[in-house]
Amino acid sequence: MAKPIQIDTFKEYQYLSEATLSADGRRCVYVQSQSNAEGTGYEHDLKCWDFDQKRSIPLTSGHKERNFLFEDAEHILFPADRTGEDEKAAKQGKTQTTYYRLNLNGGEARKAFTLPWKVTALKPVDGETLAALVLKDLDELPIEGLEGKALDKALAQREEEKDYEVLDELPYWFNGRGFINKKRTWAVLVKPGTDEAQILSPKYMDVRHLEISPDHTKIAIAGPEFDSVNSQTSVLYLIDRASGERTTLVPSGKWSFGHLGWLNDNQLAVTATDYQTWGSSENAKLYTIDIASGAMTLLNGEDLSWGSSVGSDAKLYGGRGWKIVNGEIWTLLTWDNHSELTVFDRQGQRRALTTAEGSVDFFDVQNGRIVMSAMRKMRLQELYELKDGVEIQLTHVNDAVLAESYVAQPEKISFTNDGVRIDGWVLKPIDFDPVKTYPAVLDIHGGPKAAYGEVFMHEMQYWASQGYFVFFCNPRGSDGRGNAFMDLRGKYGTVDYSDIMTFTDLVLKTYPMIDEHRVAVTGGSYGGFMTNWIIGHTNRFACAASQRSISNWFSKSLTTDIGYYHNMSQMDSTPWENPEKMWGFSPLKYADKAVTPTLFIHSDQDYRCWMAEGLQMFQALKLHNVDARICLFHGENHELSRSGKPIHRIRRLKEITQWFDQYTDHLSVLEPEEETENETEA
Repeated sequence: MAKPIQIDTFKEYQYLSEATLSADGRRCVYVQSQSNAEGTGYEHDLKCWDFDQKRSIPLTSGHKERNFLFEDAEHILFPADRTGEDEKAAKQGKTQTTYYRLNLNGGEARKAFTLPWKVTALKPVDGETLAALVLKDLDELPIEGLEGKALDKALAQREEEKDYEVLDELPYWFNGRGFINKKRTWAVLVKPGTDEAQILSPKYMDVRHLEISPDHTKIAIAGPEFDSVNSQTSVLYLIDRASGERTTLVPSGKWSFGHLGWLNDNQLAVTATDYQTWGSSENAKLYTIDIASGAMTLLNGEDLSWGSSVGSDAKLYGGRGWKIVNGEIWTLLTWDNHSELTVFDRQGQRRALTTAEGSVDFFDVQNGRIVMSAMRKMRLQELYELKDGVEIQLTHVNDAVLAESYVAQPEKISFTNDGVRIDGWVLKPIDFDPVKTYPAVLDIHGGPKAAYGEVFMHEMQYWASQGYFVFFCNPRGSDGRGNAFMDLRGKYGTVDYSDIMTFTDLVLKTYPMIDEHRVAVTGGSYGGFMTNWIIGHTNRFACAASQRSISNWFSKSLTTDIGYYHNMSQMDSTPWENPEKMWGFSPLKYADKAVTPTLFIHSDQDYRCWMAEGLQMFQALKLHNVDARICLFHGENHELSRSGKPIHRIRRLKEITQWFDQYTDHLSVLEPEEETENETEA
């Protein structure tokens, strides 16, 4: 008999990221992560799949190694502070990053060099030069060259300034990064072991892309450049290595680049959009850029969803989603309810290399060999080699985790609403008996430009193991179906709400063993918005759990990292142009109509959907005598459910499940009963 998935089973999951092939294609180095024993964070180690030996070889055991790069076919570099030098320097007000070199043929990692910046990415340019992306605080008091009393005074001033945040830019904070006012990512050329360094980017540019030409003579950098308000458009510069000259290929003010790479020594490829037709969620198109003239030419004008938007709470980090090989563009696309590895030839013609249900999360290709991380057949992440169209599983790091567990298989339900096809799925509870009745959970994804697919979701599988039906769908607004399907500007809570309610009706009709009086609803981010919207427009649900939600489009637009451009675009209005419209789409307006008992989950460092959103709705319900509770997590952000501290992820799931149990007259297993830290409840 299959065992139920427990609330903390995810602590056993192995999370894969950063899979990268050596130049000869004989090895694939990747990061393998898992929860630490205490549940307070995650451990990361480097592993190497050796294709000759057909096995995975551990490379590091420090539990902190990530963000590596190949120096050559047999050596990798990775940042680490194994002697405490970087920490000691930080206490002295200095910033540095130390890199170690590891021979893949064996031996211990040895210190390679130290760079005087906080490095976020490193790329080899030639045999002795590296290109780095480094963090720079433009407001930080400089201490370079200071000694003695002058240095002590400057450090004391820096310490005093930690008590204040002075803001004069938008955005001034960002989810997962904190306050970012006057903080930039610079592009720098360095020669390790020397004092030679060349800053490639202008002072106020925030570099998002750095690509080196195949002949190593030119470097392209792209990203926003601003000193007050980030318009979310990109500038593209070309740097000539010989002269150091920086020229503008594409000026700021129109285009936003999603991907960038060199097709050849004279031509770049980009995915770009001007947001003029479909707003801030518009799908990009594929262009080439001639570096002599800066002219952009459309290479593929199809309406495509770039990257993998198929969500799961059983993935932690990512890896490569775009690469140019011999003039062909390799990338990931979201297609319907799954993601595919796709290649565009030199004429822009597209061919899919994978079409299976599930998700391809990242990939690499080198010397004719293709590797990728995928979630297939409701299993957890593994590395695969794609050979002659066949996916060959390489790693088996997660096979044993769920081998004896009940994993509910999704049963697909498709229907037409307003002439539009909508896809959804149902998970049956453990030990399902068709003559019994069951409670159920409607789970709504975030985005809304995201997608559910046939991939493993821990929270859903846990609820199914606790005796709940779980059902979920991709309403209008979701990704993978083109711009027209995705476009919800000025329509939030209308067609999407209709799709979700029609889906709920169909599920209850198709599965009469679900007790319609014992159905709960939950969702996060946009799913939290929809949960808040639902409780103000129907009393059909026994209870609700609203997570990292949106309740008021005025506060959402004017306090969050993406509010001032994305959310105003999505509302198709601003607080000044049409305040009635924005208020009409705000769930808070309808809080006086709500009667559904509602739990709110929020994090105090969530700058994507700030905690004011959950607090406003919670307070409104309390004022109208509706059963309500909020659990606020200290030190967590918008990613709590996916990458928060494991003990916090357990507490979150426990809070939600207890709430469901209470109002659906159900009893779940909520072990482990762990004591958690840094949380306040109201």
